[in-house]
Amino acid sequence: MNQFDVERIRQDFPILSTLMNGKPLAYLDNGATTQKPRVVIDTICKFYEAENANIHRGAYDLSRQATEKYEAARATVAEFLGGVNPKECIFTSGTTEGINLLAHSWAWSRLAAGDEVLVSGLEHHSNIVPWELACRAKGATLKHARTTLDGSIDVADFKAQLTSRTKLVSLQATSNALGTIHDLDTLIHAAKSVGALVVVDGAQAVAHQPTNLPKLGCDFFVFSGHKLFGPTGIGVLWGRKELMESMPPYKGGGDMIETVSFEGSTFADLPHRFEAGTPNICGALGLASAIKYVQSIGLDRIHAYENHLLQYATKAVGSVKGVRIVGTAPKKVATISFVIEEPFISLLDISEALNQAGIATRIGHHCCMPLMHELGIAGTCRASLAFYNTEHEVDRLVDVLKQMIEKRLVQLKGNSAASKSDDATQGLEEIFAKHSSGVAAESIEQVAEKLEEEFDLVDTELEKNTILNELGQKLPRTFSHLKVHTPAVSGCMSEVYLAGRPIASQPDRIEFVGDSNNDLVRGLIALLQHLFSGQRAGDIRAFDLEAFIRKIGLDKFVTLQRRNGLAGMAKRIHAFAEEVLKKENAKS
Repeated sequence: MNQFDVERIRQDFPILSTLMNGKPLAYLDNGATTQKPRVVIDTICKFYEAENANIHRGAYDLSRQATEKYEAARATVAEFLGGVNPKECIFTSGTTEGINLLAHSWAWSRLAAGDEVLVSGLEHHSNIVPWELACRAKGATLKHARTTLDGSIDVADFKAQLTSRTKLVSLQATSNALGTIHDLDTLIHAAKSVGALVVVDGAQAVAHQPTNLPKLGCDFFVFSGHKLFGPTGIGVLWGRKELMESMPPYKGGGDMIETVSFEGSTFADLPHRFEAGTPNICGALGLASAIKYVQSIGLDRIHAYENHLLQYATKAVGSVKGVRIVGTAPKKVATISFVIEEPFISLLDISEALNQAGIATRIGHHCCMPLMHELGIAGTCRASLAFYNTEHEVDRLVDVLKQMIEKRLVQLKGNSAASKSDDATQGLEEIFAKHSSGVAAESIEQVAEKLEEEFDLVDTELEKNTILNELGQKLPRTFSHLKVHTPAVSGCMSEVYLAGRPIASQPDRIEFVGDSNNDLVRGLIALLQHLFSGQRAGDIRAFDLEAFIRKIGLDKFVTLQRRNGLAGMAKRIHAFAEEVLKKENAKS
């Protein structure tokens, strides 16, 4: 790939020269959003500095010029999509709004009881929930095609799901979670054979290879600007003119009307019928600038380079012992989703280690919960690459994974002696007898004060995480045993198990044990155990945990996902306390 000057291209993206945690940023989260080239940033700044005016109705020069630029941006989008009619291109806030527009304007006005909408099992929630809501309202049925083991749509099952009642099929062009490029030609042809309309979610496709809608043959197509190196808050819905003209408006307001009266309003022609209110003018200009930028490089060249990166990353990540790549379809964009299974390392631990090394990836279900359920996993770590990424960044990713696995193996080896005598599953009574911490202090406030003093001594995220990790290292390892006896705590990205009960000698107090498969979460469990285990149920219920977390500074450093998990753990502990209070009240 010597002809592709990636180092030159990287100079166009200012953020790529920044540091994250003191390390050069390796941005591998392009499936969530892409970075913006200088030309896009300049376009947006220039509009607000020297060109800002509202469009379509102003009789002064600045407004006319803004209108011309806005409509020129629409023409740029139309050409980018294969030379479609610009009037068929509706500016939206993104893919999600485009699908919701269709679900309301087409599905709510066209679906009837007994009709069917078909999606695949790989779809993003944005391509499931809007159809689910429309089907529920109209008495229609939402169906889905199964997923194959390599992360593709099961074509045979897809065809079997199609019937004369199938009115619409909505599919991703490319899986956001696994990177699979779907066989749209086959799927669209099958859908058309039963007379169904076809919606294609192109959010993950348009940045990686040329798009030609006349050749593709779908009826509607949606994508987002921010995944195409453009601004957030801008996207496009394309639809065949005759279909769009037959649909009622999605939103009411200015610019989408022809006439308004209290007796009844009439609506504007395409595309303005579906663009109520002041639009994201600079977003449209920024999107057009982004399109021209990728076209200047060449989407065919981009596709070839990213395919090279995909092959390199697949081989490099796949060679790490203990790592399993999830999604191995023969045709993919440059996305590697993976889990670490031997030894098991939680997604949160993976993400944190990569973050500390300056590597940005994404963990979780990637808004594809049905897919993860079908694959039998909670989620993956996803490294999604773009044409400004390099082999060296992939190497950095692999080095961190190897270091993590090596460190975990050493930890497991050090714990092996203790675990050999503890292989059999323990009952809850035995777990409490061995591992309950008892009463740490007479009151929660006394414990809280000591913890506050410890956390007040440090200021940085790393130092506070170190305290949590040290607390977690002292927490007894009861994960496999608790997993047998108690349900997982909801709201946690990692697996968390907590068991609680009244203390036999002091029934107004509770004791609890807990564990997680995530090191930092183990620290949070230990923190809660210090605060609450052995304390009176009424005091637990009255204690303001959120205020305490703010006071020790963890609200600034613990991620939103972990705060949600912390709230879930606190809810479980409060449930233990409520049971104790009920029993105490019953006695009195």
